[in-house]
Amino acid sequence: MNGKSTLIGHLAVAGAYIIFGLNVILCKDIARSDAFSPIAIFTLRALFAGGLFWIASLFLPKEKVDRRDLPKIVLASFLGLFVPQMTFLTALDVSTAIDISIIGTFTPIFTMFFAAIFLKEPITPLKAGGVAVSFAGVLLLIFNSVRATGGVEHTLPIGFVLLLMNALSFASYLGAFRPLIAKYSVVTFMKWSFLASLLMSLPFSVRELLTCDYAAVPAQVYWEMGYLILFATFFAYFMIPYGQQRLRPTLVSMYVYLQPVVTAVIAIVMREDVLSWQKVCATLLIFIGVALVNRSRAAGAASGTGSMKR
Repeated sequence: MNGKSTLIGHLAVAGAYIIFGLNVILCKDIARSDAFSPIAIFTLRALFAGGLFWIASLFLPKEKVDRRDLPKIVLASFLGLFVPQMTFLTALDVSTAIDISIIGTFTPIFTMFFAAIFLKEPITPLKAGGVAVSFAGVLLLIFNSVRATGGVEHTLPIGFVLLLMNALSFASYLGAFRPLIAKYSVVTFMKWSFLASLLMSLPFSVRELLTCDYAAVPAQVYWEMGYLILFATFFAYFMIPYGQQRLRPTLVSMYVYLQPVVTAVIAIVMREDVLSWQKVCATLLIFIGVALVNRSRAAGAASGTGSMKR
């Protein structure tokens, strides 16, 4: 894979996690409005974003999906869409912002192990060191940022369970399904994934969606839902598989560390936080860690140990 394609993969994944960083703030606002339940929010995301992928597929060459791959796509949808989004949306009301951020930092660590198990991707000292450096950086950033962003005062036990499920589920998706994602175009893979996730959620949300008083929902919630569906679902879930086709799973997962950076930048811009040398050092550590993991991939490819089995 050439350097230009790899660079585009980096930009795609980075863009997705920058979008997710802002989405964390908006999702908390939607959750506090009580306009929609978590399952209803997920169903609306799957319905409209999935619809956009199906519409996009009409303008692209027709691609047939092997019937033997459909169960795998359903499982990928469950682990990469349904479980992560549902656990995150549900955890917002029972978790503190700092605990959400901290437990989210385990995703790259879990991904590294899942990739080793399912894809035989070696855990090199350079890769493990890169993950550790970024992990230290993001913890330094979190503990030196404003913690009071609304929500509960203490994370409830169910909140920890949901957040751990979120990290494990998305890590298993990143670590196990790269060969399947690489087999099809992003639009084809995502249109079937969102259809599967819609069918999973619809039985639990159809009654609420049919009886909801949409006229009573504040206009701000609709604007935030629009961002959630268009940017944090359609665009972001286009960019992540696009990056997955070009980058190794652990490297893709490392970009989750951009989320607290984005949140901190927004807080500083809104004067809810201040820039400090600790935050600057933390951000540098995060990017140094990503660079080390990327270097580990390059070193592995050069030696032949990092070549992808197709």
